[in-house]
Amino acid sequence: MKKICYKKLWKLLIDRDMKKKDLQKAAGISSASITKLGKNENVSTETLVKVCNSLNCDICDIVEIINDDTE
Repeated sequence: MKKICYKKLWKLLIDRDMKKKDLQKAAGISSASITKLGKNENVSTETLVKVCNSLNCDICDIVEIINDDTE
């Protein structure tokens, strides 16, 4: 089974010297959305688009689909 992973997003924030709080403010998203992203949980595509717009990047720059080896 596949699952979503946001490691690319966190690496991008590090590269841009941004904190999660900075992203939340820049993208206009809730702290709950930041928490979900941090736990690799599902968020709405609207939220992902807001993140991409605020970072001026494409969705493939922040999200990847990986194999879930826990099964």
